[in-house]
Amino acid sequence: MAASHLRRPSDVVSGHAGAAVSIGEVLNGLTEDFPRVSASKIRFLEEKGLISPQRTRAGYRKYTEHDVERLRFVLSLQRDQYLPLKVIKDYVDAIDRGERPDSLPGGLTLSPRVVSDQLSRELSAHSRTFTADALAVEAGAPRRLIDDLVSFGLITAVEDRFDEHALKIAAACVQLEGHGIEPRHLRPFRAAADRELGLVERAVAPAASRRDVASKARAAETDREISELCLGLHSALVHSDIARMDS
Repeated sequence: MAASHLRRPSDVVSGHAGAAVSIGEVLNGLTEDFPRVSASKIRFLEEKGLISPQRTRAGYRKYTEHDVERLRFVLSLQRDQYLPLKVIKDYVDAIDRGERPDSLPGGLTLSPRVVSDQLSRELSAHSRTFTADALAVEAGAPRRLIDDLVSFGLITAVEDRFDEHALKIAAACVQLEGHGIEPRHLRPFRAAADRELGLVERAVAPAASRRDVASKARAAETDREISELCLGLHSALVHSDIARMDS
């Protein structure tokens, strides 16, 4: 799946050119690149402040070319970079204030013709899968370590293939093993991750149980937000204890 073309970010998120169109026409223009986009999803992005369509006297939404390009930009980053909407909104808000951030969310450059290619590379990276042997080579790990990580539940294969998350875990465990920390010592991390996942699932259960797209989008965004907060809390607790050890 190729990433959709994006213009320079400063062009995408500023300016209001072109005639205004209906939400149906917006969907027609986006469906090829974003087959799962819906009117509910677009309204949800409006609710989150990512776009601000005009309103007719009768209250109908009308979208400018700027709105459509901004939607395309937001949807591409969310899909291809797996970024939370808050991060994307912070970026586009900075552009709206007249600032020029050095890079896009996810570390992409601002070069107008490179953005699309770079998104494609990022998407390809996210979609890569590995056999156990290939994972060991990519992570710089002995095959024994990969087998141990599987044995202790730290990585899991789907149809004998491992994903990018498994690669990151394996690479981190290579470094930890250099400090004498072996996979068997890391089982508490798996248990802690499972407990945090349980917290997230309980928190979003009411929204996730609804069938409308907007509710599911809110649930997915809340998933990311709570996960980031849990990771931040975990990091802060560990660093706090380390600081006390050093004092």
